[in-house]
Amino acid sequence: MRQFKYRLVNVFVESDAATFGGNPLCVFEDARGMTDAEMQSLAAQFNLSETTFILPRGDAPPQVRIFTPLFEMPFAGHPTIGTAAVVHALGLGGTSLTLSMQAGDIPVNRDEATGAWTFTANPHSSRESGISPGDLAAMLGLAESDLAGVARYVDTGSDQLVIPVASLDALSRVKPNEAAMQQLVRTQLGRYLAYAVVRIARDRFQVRFFFPTKSGLTEDPGTGSACANLGGYLLDSGEATPANFTVTQGQFMDRLNVLQLSLTTERRIQVGGRVLMLGGGTVNL
Repeated sequence: MRQFKYRLVNVFVESDAATFGGNPLCVFEDARGMTDAEMQSLAAQFNLSETTFILPRGDAPPQVRIFTPLFEMPFAGHPTIGTAAVVHALGLGGTSLTLSMQAGDIPVNRDEATGAWTFTANPHSSRESGISPGDLAAMLGLAESDLAGVARYVDTGSDQLVIPVASLDALSRVKPNEAAMQQLVRTQLGRYLAYAVVRIARDRFQVRFFFPTKSGLTEDPGTGSACANLGGYLLDSGEATPANFTVTQGQFMDRLNVLQLSLTTERRIQVGGRVLMLGGGTVNL
C-alpha cells in the first residue's frame, strides 16, 4: 500500500481569520509514484475545482500538475498560489520560488509584510470573440445595454472569455445559458466558460466566473487565471502602467475572494492573495 499526504488550503482569503472564505484547494505534497489516472481519480474524489500534485525534483523547481474533476489543466491561478504556499511550508522553496507547470515556469513570491503570495503570469495573447453583442447578452441572460465593452479571449496560460458589463446590478443578474455558452464560446482548448467583470472604481473590479462541471454550469468563487487575463484585457485597452487593483469575487455565493492584480511598468501581469492552511490527511492507494 502506498500513502500520499495532502493539505487543504483556502486561497484568496480576505484575512487570516477568514476560515471559510477564499477558494478551497487540495495539494498533494509528493505525488511521485502516482499515475496520471490516479491523479485524475483523486481530483474527482475530492471534487474541488482543482487539486494539485507536487513532484519534487531535487534542486530543480518542483513540477506541479493541476487537475479538475474532469481534466488536467496547463495553468490555473488559485492552485498556483495555494501550491506555492505548501511548497514553501515543506521547505522545497523560499519566499521567492518557481513552479514548473505545463504552461511553463511560473515565478511566485511571498510578501513578508502581508503574507500574500503573488505569481507573475506568462505574457498574454488575445483575440476577438467573434460573438455579436446581442448573442453575448442573451448568453448571459442580460440586455445588450448591460454590456460595457467588447468581449475578448485572453490567454496568460489558460484561455478565457473576458466580458465587461456595465454595472454591479448587471453583474448580479448574470445567469448564463449553458446551451448558448456551449454553442458560442470556444477557447483554444475547446472549452466553454465566461468571465464577467465590472469596474466599480478606478482601482476596483468585481467579477464572476462560470464553467461546466459534471453537474452542470458552476460558478467559481475565485479565479486567479481569469484575473491575470483581466490584466491582459486592460493592457490591450490602453490601461496606464504601473497600476494596482483589488478584484473581488464570490460575493453572490457568500464566499468572498480577494485578489490583487498588478500591471508593472514592463507590462507584466501579477496576481496575488492570501493563503490559509486548514488541515490535511493521508490517502492510501
